[in-house]
Amino acid sequence: MNPRSQVVATGGLRSRVPLDSLPRERLWRHGPATLTDAELLAVVLGTGLPGQDVLSLAQTLLVAFGGLRGLLGAEPTAMIGTAGIGRARAAQLGAVMELARRSLAEDLTREHTLDDPARMQAYCALLLGHQTVEVCYALFLDNRLRLIASEVVSRGTLAQATVYPREVVRAALRHHAAMVVLAHNHPSGVAEPSAADRQLTRHLAQALALVDIRLVDHVLVAGGQTVSFAQHGLMT
Repeated sequence: MNPRSQVVATGGLRSRVPLDSLPRERLWRHGPATLTDAELLAVVLGTGLPGQDVLSLAQTLLVAFGGLRGLLGAEPTAMIGTAGIGRARAAQLGAVMELARRSLAEDLTREHTLDDPARMQAYCALLLGHQTVEVCYALFLDNRLRLIASEVVSRGTLAQATVYPREVVRAALRHHAAMVVLAHNHPSGVAEPSAADRQLTRHLAQALALVDIRLVDHVLVAGGQTVSFAQHGLMT
């Protein structure tokens, strides 16, 4: 028997299916939602390596990067050399994550962003969940609550990123924004707003109010969680 194949029953018949195609077969039969993270990743990768089928390769990659979020959030250059990943596959995985970000951003430009806080928070998680240093984004919204643009307004160290309210105000005016959502991460994984986070929220809200722009939320991303300041009554 070919070591890279398996006998599979299909409509009463038995056929030999290459191991690399098994996740694809499951997807076609039962839908993508039924697949595990490793199986979905195996479908994206397509084939394994000599002596390692694609599902085993996918599982190795997930372990190496600490799960799906860590893998798809990693820079493509960081993937090269891990478990046999070369430039082509690293670029392929990087493209998958970027497509996910762009798809969600496209939805937010068409729909009322704040009418679906979960979707907005999911977008913030895609932007920030994989970052290894503290990064702060500003999401600029129009008066119909649709996303105009998102920009990095600060990038710092593992523990801190300095945000200057005047820079956020300047960018909001440049985008003709009516509202702003601030989003930042805690690389430590502690999903608890700090005193500095709350102080920044107050100062930025005051600075934006001077030009008739409203800060409607501040989203913290940490340890796979998102915390909405607005939902927790922390905007003042």
